[in-house]
Amino acid sequence: MAAMNPGSHEGATLHCIFDPLCGWCYAAAPLVEAAREVPGLRVELHGGGMMTGANRRAITPQWRDYVLPHDRRIAELTGQPFGEAYFEGLLRDGTAVMDSEPPTTAILAAESLRAGGALDMAYRVQRAHYAEGRRIADAEVLQALAVELGFDGEAFAAAFARFSGEATAQHIEASRALLRRVGGQGFPTFVLARPDGGASRVDIGPWLGRPDAWKAELAGFAAPASAASATPTCGPDGCAI
Repeated sequence: MAAMNPGSHEGATLHCIFDPLCGWCYAAAPLVEAAREVPGLRVELHGGGMMTGANRRAITPQWRDYVLPHDRRIAELTGQPFGEAYFEGLLRDGTAVMDSEPPTTAILAAESLRAGGALDMAYRVQRAHYAEGRRIADAEVLQALAVELGFDGEAFAAAFARFSGEATAQHIEASRALLRRVGGQGFPTFVLARPDGGASRVDIGPWLGRPDAWKAELAGFAAPASAASATPTCGPDGCAI
């Protein structure tokens, strides 16, 4: 889960620099799941902390109006589910705060307890937010999601406490450094590090909504390099459709 130098693994690695509250990262979630099924390919998550510190946001009517077209576009393009509890519940709850740090901590904690746990938790918190309208910045919600995924509740709580604060901050900074190093412009940014030591940024735009085709492409470790990615991305100031 820690930020790695692309090309440093003996086998191929798909690095995904993302954020749990990034709509286009949710759009790309089926591609991450498909990549997990490619034999010999390792998938690494790097949480970039899109909504942390000064970028934490309370939900407002203006924010709801801003994200709705993006969410509708994502649903249309990828088939990813968005629930009524999200549209008419969470997005109308002025007491809810969007904070990427707690779910990132949960993802780190999950990986410390189980290989692949980061990927399991990341996908679960995304669905909890967008499909179920749950507050994934709340520790009790994250604890419940961990138990749903089969983690021991006490062990997860201890790991969550261990990774809270400085450990999560260090992970976010390392992820942002990786984003800068590969020339990424926002979240998600994908980098394919090949067994020969080469690495290239990948434009996932053509593959959104096409996880089977993406999986077949990755199986040959021939994903196209992107000098000027057309992948829709999110940053602290919003998303680009």
